Amino acid sequence: MIRSMTGFGRASVEAGDVSLTVEIRTVNHRHADLSVRMPRALTGLEPAVRKTTVGTIARGKIDCSVQLGGEGKASSAVEIDWPLAERYAAFAGEWAERTGASGSLDASVMLTLPGVARVVERAIDEDELREPLLRCVSDALSEALRMREAEGAEIDSDCRKRLATIEELAGEVERSAAEVTTRAQHRLRARMAQLQEETGIVDDARLHHEVALAADRLDVTEEVVRLRSHVEQFRSALDGVQSGESVGRRLDFLVQEMVRESNTIGSKAGEASVAHRAVDLKTELERVREQVQNVE
Repeated sequence: MIRSMTGFGRASVEAGDVSLTVEIRTVNHRHADLSVRMPRALTGLEPAVRKTTVGTIARGKIDCSVQLGGEGKASSAVEIDWPLAERYAAFAGEWAERTGASGSLDASVMLTLPGVARVVERAIDEDELREPLLRCVSDALSEALRMREAEGAEIDSDCRKRLATIEELAGEVERSAAEVTTRAQHRLRARMAQLQEETGIVDDARLHHEVALAADRLDVTEEVVRLRSHVEQFRSALDGVQSGESVGRRLDFLVQEMVRESNTIGSKAGEASVAHRAVDLKTELERVREQVQNVE
């Protein structure tokens, strides 16, 4: 079954006093494009997260967000340099004594002085969080993949219905084009007969040549045969896709080839009946193309 490139998955896990939450969002993209956002304290685990994610999703733009929570979530703490603070306080007292200045050095002012307070990073053991984090990533991926597979099933069903419609339209085009060709040949023969009566000149070779040219200009047999072949290849690709296999590019190529054949059919349309069916063909193919753009 084909998979869509649109999906969302979320998972959480507890690891001691830390909780981890992973959210994965995927949308369509030509290649596998992964963006990872995670706390600075866990950046050493980013390569493992990337390997797990890209190894599961072959194509699409992937946003992976890791959030850290729980009682141990604080990644930083404030430390006071007490000896330095005491020296600042002593200096303030000495300054007041010498200059006669009034006032005192309160705590709020003390904390703003250089070197008194500093922020230090809280150490987190990445090795302890590796397994829970990767398990959380896998769970979020599984949920996103379920969504991609469900949407892929809808795309598969819609494409198959439209392929059947395209085959019906191709048959109608073929029959209508044959009738148009026959009528054009009859008109040419009638015109040549009229010219023979008016001029008395008989030119069978030219008549046969003109009839053959008309038939060639209006004949869409080759285009219809190729179109049917592309439809069969498209259907075979849908039937034969393996779990996790990326077939979006192949399907997109086949749709492009079908559109090429429908354009040629439209350019050969000798009458409105064929032209209208060629337009219907293009309309159905455009809808298939839009669906294929979101296939992994």
